Amino acid sequence: MNFAEFTKNITNRLTEKALPGHENIVQKMSPNRLRLKAEPNEKTRRSAILMMFYPKGDDIFMPLILRPQYDGVHGGQMAFPGGRVELKDKNIQATALREAQEEIGIKATDVKIIQNLTELYIPPSNLYCQPVLGYLPYRPDFYPDEREVAGVFEVTISEILDPSIVQVRTVETRGIKFETPCFVIQEQIVWGATALMIAELIEVLKD
Repeated sequence: MNFAEFTKNITNRLTEKALPGHENIVQKMSPNRLRLKAEPNEKTRRSAILMMFYPKGDDIFMPLILRPQYDGVHGGQMAFPGGRVELKDKNIQATALREAQEEIGIKATDVKIIQNLTELYIPPSNLYCQPVLGYLPYRPDFYPDEREVAGVFEVTISEILDPSIVQVRTVETRGIKFETPCFVIQEQIVWGATALMIAELIEVLKD
């Protein structure tokens, strides 16, 4: 399947059928969420991430980023480029595009938005996060912001769809170690909210 056919097919899938959502995915990919008591509150803010497809050679890719180590709930974790809504953002999709441009240096105006996936509440950071699906018709040059990005990982769709990447690993956050289902992609552990977003994307791609 070439890139034009891929973007057409995924656009049609998202137009014709409801999103899978996270309800049936949580138990498989993030069972620890079920034990959390945190609920959205008056301090909860909104954020957005960009899931961006692009062609390179005969493959279709999307970028994941590694956050630098820092004293915070998401330090050292794999993620999609994204961040919090700012007053200057026209809408939630504009947030995803702006953050991706700031973090990995893509040209936001070249990104074609397909659709939003299911918004997700992230208790550790008290954020609602909106995944935004889009694509570039070319492979971009990446210029990661060293303050926010320790590395950019170009991941193929075939890697995302490989069942062998679903594993159980020990992770650590704020000094607490625990086992969790995750994706192991290019030797990096992807877990938590990012894993849930990828899991929903996988269901869409399977269709």
